[in-house]
Amino acid sequence: MRSYSLIAPAKINLYLEIIGDRSDGYHELAMILQSIDLADQIDIHPASTETIRVHCNHPQVPTDNSNLAYRAAALMATKFADAFRNFGGIDITIKKRIPVAAGLAGGSTNAAAVLVGIDLLWNLGLTFAELEELGATLGSDVPFCISGGTAIATGRGEQLSPLPSLDHIHIVLAKYRSLEVSTPWAYNTYRQEFGGTYIRDTANLADRANAVHSGEIVKAIVNKNTVEIAQKLHNDLEKVVLPAYPQVLHLRELFATQPGVLGTMMSGSGPSVFAIVESAEQAEIVKLKIREAIPDQDLELFVTRTITHGIKIAP
Repeated sequence: MRSYSLIAPAKINLYLEIIGDRSDGYHELAMILQSIDLADQIDIHPASTETIRVHCNHPQVPTDNSNLAYRAAALMATKFADAFRNFGGIDITIKKRIPVAAGLAGGSTNAAAVLVGIDLLWNLGLTFAELEELGATLGSDVPFCISGGTAIATGRGEQLSPLPSLDHIHIVLAKYRSLEVSTPWAYNTYRQEFGGTYIRDTANLADRANAVHSGEIVKAIVNKNTVEIAQKLHNDLEKVVLPAYPQVLHLRELFATQPGVLGTMMSGSGPSVFAIVESAEQAEIVKLKIREAIPDQDLELFVTRTITHGIKIAP
């Protein structure tokens, strides 16, 4: 039986609005998600026994059943028990490039790659829609990571509406290796501080979520206007994360002062911060300037760009 190597891209948020509470305990969100070419590689091999094993080159990534990639394989083994018995176990090797605990959907995109890889390995013939439905049971970002590109995400983030894909935007991304921000903490703190502004009526929640479809940033995306996109970046979670994490705030402020930076924002619940820049050449210059300003080797810096796809087979 053949093996598969898959490219699993990270994602950033171009827009994140918290609208209100949902009956399931999550937040009702309106987001614009974007794939970038900073990616992990996931190698999937058949195993001789009915076991699931995860290997990773990054010491912070767990390899037990707490790993989302492991849980994705276990989900497939449960849902397609006959195929699991027929084809045997799975060996998963994660070659990590996406920073860990960065707000870039690193775990989610790994899980998405495992779903796609096992579908191929076991000849299941699942559609992207079917894979996304499975992925939604693992985490809100997994469905987007499967298809990737550019999309509006509503609900808790799993309801996707594709937008015209962006493949021309250059980005510099920064993240302190040792710094983590708890996503539940970020959302719970936002609820504590701003819950009084939440929309309570279910119909109004839906109307507010749908309003992003006609928003100014969507128009800029449709027109592929990089300057407008950069000017319309928005993330509600910055209101609670930036005051609590001065390193993240400093990164954002530093990016904003660099020539050639069109806009900057924290991605998701952080602590990654990205800047949209004018060109690939300018991105390298901005990366150098940030490194000169912050020589701390705990700070990881990446030059990347937007891409039009999610999980794909490695060339």
